[in-house]
Amino acid sequence: MLNKQVDYKLFFAVFSLIIFGMIMISSVSVYGSFRVTSILEKAWNIDAAYNYFYVIRNISHIFIAMVLLLFLVKIPYHLFEKYSKHILWANVLLMIYVLLFWETLNGATWWIQVPWVPFLLQPVEFLKFSVIIFLAYYFKKYKDKMHSFQDWFIPFFWLLFWVVIILWLQPDFWSIMILWPIMVMMFFIAWARVKYLLSFLALWLVLFLWVYNMWKYDKSDPTSRNKLSYITDRIDNFITDEKELIKNKTINYQTEQALIAIWSWGFTWLGFWNSIQKFWYLPEVQWDFIFSVIIEELWFLWWLVLLGFYSFIGYRGYLISFYSTDLFAKYASFWITTWILVQASINIWVNLNLLPLTWLTLPFVSYGGSSLLSLVLWLGLLLNISRYIDETKWFKSKTNSFSHEKVNLYY
Repeated sequence: MLNKQVDYKLFFAVFSLIIFGMIMISSVSVYGSFRVTSILEKAWNIDAAYNYFYVIRNISHIFIAMVLLLFLVKIPYHLFEKYSKHILWANVLLMIYVLLFWETLNGATWWIQVPWVPFLLQPVEFLKFSVIIFLAYYFKKYKDKMHSFQDWFIPFFWLLFWVVIILWLQPDFWSIMILWPIMVMMFFIAWARVKYLLSFLALWLVLFLWVYNMWKYDKSDPTSRNKLSYITDRIDNFITDEKELIKNKTINYQTEQALIAIWSWGFTWLGFWNSIQKFWYLPEVQWDFIFSVIIEELWFLWWLVLLGFYSFIGYRGYLISFYSTDLFAKYASFWITTWILVQASINIWVNLNLLPLTWLTLPFVSYGGSSLLSLVLWLGLLLNISRYIDETKWFKSKTNSFSHEKVNLYY
């Protein structure tokens, strides 16, 4: 039954993170903004350089995201279920179009310009969303065949295979390494057999080791590098302790500067706007490493605040999943919540040098139009599902049921 109220607690938690991210971007991006606008000034595109380039663009991202969210919460989530196959195919075709007709930047083909959108879009962010809603639809439709190798395991395997191929061609190996376990976890939570789960995880490990060894190269000969050599570089850089290379900025430079931002001031902090690392000691800090500068400027208390917000978002998301009686809504809300928490955890672990660099942003906080829009897609569907549940009625019905059962025991 439709409940007209969305989960406002979840919405205000996310909106608070978005506003907090905008405030922090206004601080951490000042030097990066000045660098970009200085280039534009030299090219005679603007009159003078300024230091609020990124925050202005971030405000435009937020405005577009909020308009999209207002639209999404009004669409019955059953339409996402009904057209999940079409949404997935549209994203696959878009990924193929990007590979064929758009230029490569930094060795990868990731971005596309869309009319009336004031920034480049990254289709892989939306592919993740389409995969999740399709799997929610698929697991609901074929719930009676989950233990069938031919009718269930093989189709799921082929979907996973083609997603991997599309991401490989970009190349975007880190998205493969993160999306694959998430898809397999979906597979397991839908009550598939454990042996299927183990086989997928074994394939994931084999793929990881094969790529790592296949694309190793002679580091004394830079010409032997190829498109996927960055993978072995990042893993080697993560596990190395060669201080001379770190000192010469050959490896681990961003991670080293992030750790300096987090730990160098001990139990003191520099105060808002006073970060040192943002002055290009930590390049492009508004993306992957905004967490480090938040700690540098505002101290560890804000680490706990951020963890509190993400924990609350996880709590509300899993609550929506728990109260949902429709399988599509239950699966979709569970996996959306899980992805947000996984992405936040990976970003924080990278900042703390517990994982290699992965290019994943801090959800709702880091700068990035595609990242924010895709996350708002997830949030919009989650809030939409929350309109169809009523925690109070569910709780009362369970309580009454328990009471009746208790009374019957006396007869």
